[in-house]
Amino acid sequence: MISRKGAFTVTSAVQQLPHWDMSAVYPGLESPEFAKAFDRAVRDIAQLASFFDENDVGKQEPAPLDDGTVRTFEEVIRRYNALLDELRTLGAYIQGFVTTDSRNDTAQARLSELQQHSVLMSQLSVRLTAWIGSLDVEELIRRSEVAREHEFALREARTESEHLMSPAEEALAAELNVVAGVAWSKLHSSATSQLTVPVTLDGETRVLPMSEVRNLAYDPDRGVRRTAYEAELGAWKQAALPLAAALNSIKGQSNTLDRRQGWGSPLDKALFNNRIDRETLDAMLAAARESFPDFRRYLRAKARALGLDVLAWYDLFAPVGGSARTWEFPEAAAYIQEQFGTYSPKLRELARRAFEERWIDAEPREGKVDGAFCMSLRGDESRVLTNYKRAFGGVSTLAHELGHAYHNLNKAGRTMLQQATPMTLAETASIFCETIVFQAALRDADEQEQIAILEESLQGSCQVVVDITSRFLFEQAVLEGRLKHELSVDELNALMVRAQKDTYGDGLDPDALHPYMWAVKSHYYSAARPFYNFPYMFGLLFGLGLYAKYREDPDSFRAGYDDLLSSTGLADAASLAERFGINIRTESFWRSSLDVIRGDVDRYEALIERANQ
Repeated sequence: MISRKGAFTVTSAVQQLPHWDMSAVYPGLESPEFAKAFDRAVRDIAQLASFFDENDVGKQEPAPLDDGTVRTFEEVIRRYNALLDELRTLGAYIQGFVTTDSRNDTAQARLSELQQHSVLMSQLSVRLTAWIGSLDVEELIRRSEVAREHEFALREARTESEHLMSPAEEALAAELNVVAGVAWSKLHSSATSQLTVPVTLDGETRVLPMSEVRNLAYDPDRGVRRTAYEAELGAWKQAALPLAAALNSIKGQSNTLDRRQGWGSPLDKALFNNRIDRETLDAMLAAARESFPDFRRYLRAKARALGLDVLAWYDLFAPVGGSARTWEFPEAAAYIQEQFGTYSPKLRELARRAFEERWIDAEPREGKVDGAFCMSLRGDESRVLTNYKRAFGGVSTLAHELGHAYHNLNKAGRTMLQQATPMTLAETASIFCETIVFQAALRDADEQEQIAILEESLQGSCQVVVDITSRFLFEQAVLEGRLKHELSVDELNALMVRAQKDTYGDGLDPDALHPYMWAVKSHYYSAARPFYNFPYMFGLLFGLGLYAKYREDPDSFRAGYDDLLSSTGLADAASLAERFGINIRTESFWRSSLDVIRGDVDRYEALIERANQ
């Protein structure tokens, strides 16, 4: 394969990167143990449905709360939590195969089968929400310990019940979602993970997976980056038509259902699901827009470091810093454990388990999804997927995803309903852990390495603040446009370029942007989760704000932090933030978090200036 210093390529070293171990749960997808667990889950869904039918769990006319109803409620919650736990493990196990090899027909078939059975589970969820909305929730909380343990979820369900269609309509919507939103999302995932791209480098043409081609954006050679970028755009152009159909269908479904359910817009529903209000979102976005000139300062400084007048899109991830360290995976594992240990033995032990018990799949390969994520598997166990780069960014991504695993560890003692965490708060531990490693690496580095480390960090911050804003603006425009008609590939491209110009401004060459980013990002392709973007910005800035609190008073912070992580399913974001004296509805809080990034930009500019002298 391609061999080039600094590039992320398939070499013998990369081939040694770990794959995660799913056999700790079941021996295999075709094993009797897995078949038994799958059949048991299907049976348990059917039995819960029968219990719902026998006890009239569903929308009812309000009635006095008697002892029998309280007992029924407690049994429903017990069974429902147990089944959610069962399905969590089963679904994550299957995803462990689908996400690392989309060509695995057995895994794809099992996933499809589970999704079919999950339709009934979705319908039961709607019936439970409607039933809770018919009860006197406050009286139920007063009379039942189980209800008190789930009081936040009950009050949320009462509000959500006000946005339900009729039981028949909700049941139909759940059934159709499998062959509509879920199917279109699956098309995007399968098509993009299997997309291959011909790339000519050093006079030789190779056909590479899209994930490898996109990783060439990190190559130190601008010619390689540009070649990969042009090849990538060509491949997206060829694949654009079915992906545009998928996007149009998913956004059309969101608009239709949200309107029928009485939401003012998909954004209103997204805010409710993320447990923040419009005042909080507006304050955060206003502070973000105020910071764009600082991010453009960073981009212009990077251009100077690369000897360019202005950056093109394909320069966004170019390495800067001449003595940037190469991080082999074992070195990254040791460093993360060491730095996590500076915070607490509990955090270090979590990282040790993840590396030693093979929770991590790090090797990029054909059929594997791009990017990185962490999924809860069972109990306090998680699984982490990355496409590891042997640069500090690879280390940082690992630390970030292990932060999610630490969050899962702290939630493990809660019921499944208590664990339900919105995206806004799901990034809390990941950003915190990433920042621990970043600060340590920066402290230990010489000036050239500092440039490289700051570059990695500012790259990420620029993506989460500037690019996420562009994605937010794009998705808003698509949802509004989809109310009128299906959007063509050209229209989608135009909306994406407009959003990129509005956010990156003169920090990037306006003639070298990425019109097909709507095809790249899987986050757009979820009917259940529109506006999957702004929670990442919330997570970054909230995490930075918490890290600042930690630096002010480490002992006091540690005393409350793990409890905060365990409680992210028990309160809204504003209430949890108040525990640390944070008011998320004010621009001043978000501005103070962005000030941390401004300080990094100042330091980066000064280092670049000295390096260029």
